[in-house]
Amino acid sequence: MKLATKIIHAGMEPDPSTGAIMTPIYQTSTYVQSAPGQNKGYEYARSQNPTRKALEEAFAVLENAKFGLSFSSGVAATDAVIKLLNPGDEVIASNDMYGGSYRLFSKVFERFGIKFHYVNMQDVNNLTNYINANTKLIWVETPTNPLMNITDIEAVAAIAKQHKALLCVDNTFASPYLQTPLDLGADIVMHSATKYLGGHSDVIHGCLMLNDQELRDQLYFLQKTCGAVPGPQDCFLVLRGIKTLHVRMERHCENGEKVAYFLRNHPKVEKVYWCGFDDHPGFAVAKKQMRGFGGMMSFTLKDESVDNVTRVLSSTKVFALAESLGGIESLINHPATMTHASIPREERIKNGLPDSLIRLSVGIEDADDLMEDLDQAIG
Repeated sequence: MKLATKIIHAGMEPDPSTGAIMTPIYQTSTYVQSAPGQNKGYEYARSQNPTRKALEEAFAVLENAKFGLSFSSGVAATDAVIKLLNPGDEVIASNDMYGGSYRLFSKVFERFGIKFHYVNMQDVNNLTNYINANTKLIWVETPTNPLMNITDIEAVAAIAKQHKALLCVDNTFASPYLQTPLDLGADIVMHSATKYLGGHSDVIHGCLMLNDQELRDQLYFLQKTCGAVPGPQDCFLVLRGIKTLHVRMERHCENGEKVAYFLRNHPKVEKVYWCGFDDHPGFAVAKKQMRGFGGMMSFTLKDESVDNVTRVLSSTKVFALAESLGGIESLINHPATMTHASIPREERIKNGLPDSLIRLSVGIEDADDLMEDLDQAIG
C-alpha cells in the first residue's frame, strides 16, 4: 500500500455499533464491568480509551512501527523516554535542539543523577568522545531546531547498537511523510504531534513509535503510571489531522523551497538555514534519508541590530508571530526569546544560534503571498 493511502486509512475501523467511518470520541472516565475482572478490554480511561487506541494504531502505521503510544504533549513523551533511565546513566543529545527538551533534561533530570552531553552530531565521529559504559541513550533531532542541521540516523544507530544504547529520534520537523527513523535503525521515534501530525494548531499532543515489545511495555507502564495521557477529544483531532498529512506536507515542501530560495536571493538577508540547498553541509545525508526537505527554515539579516530584527518580526501580515510550527498557517518566530529562551545565551551562541536568528514555519498558503509578505517586512 502506498504511503498516501496508508496515511488516510491508518487506525481506521468503522465503529462496530453504528458503522461510523470516523472513530467516535469516547468521552468517558470509566467502563462498566460485567463482573470483577471481566470487561470489554477497557477498565479506566487513564489506562485505555478506544479513541486513543485508534490513534496509537495510526501512529504505528505512520512510522512503520509495531507499536504507538500517545501522550498529552511532546514533552510528556520525551519525559517517558528519559524515565527509562536510572541515576548514573548518561545521555548524548544533539547540541542544537528544541529548548523545551533542553529545559527538561537540564532542569529536571540532571537533578536525579542523569548526565547529559550535548554534542554536535553533524559529524557522528564526535560521539566517540562521549560514549562510554554508562551511555544508555542517544537523543537525536534531525533536522535540528532551529539551525536545520542534519544527523546521519543510520550511522548513529550503528554506534548505538555497538554500545548497547537506545537511539531515540525526535522526528517532529520531518514528520513520517518525509522520514522514518525506525527504518534507519532507531529504537524509538518521538513526535510533538502538536505540529505536523495534528497540523491545524488546535491541539497539544505527543507520541512515541517503536518495534520492541519489552520496550513498549516499559513505556506503557510509564504512560499509565505517570498519567501524562491525552483526552479523547485531543486524540480525535490528531486522528483527523493525520488524514491530510501527505497533501499538507507536499505543499509545505513546495512552499518551503520557494521561500528558501527567495530569502537566499534577498539583498538584505545574510544567511538562510534550509537543508534542501545542495551546498548545505548535510544535504547528501538529508537527500539519502528524507523524501523531501520540508517547510522549516531559519535566516539572519545583514542588519542584525535588535531594532531591525524586532521590526521584521513585528511587520509580517501573513506570517503570524507565534510559538510552535507545523500548522497550515505560516508562523514567524524568534528562537532567542521564544522557543529557545530556556537555553542559556552562552550555550546558544556557542552552538551557532545568534540572537538575531529568525525561524519560519512555512504554511500552505499561496507561496507568492508568503514571499511578498516577507519582502515587505524585511523592507
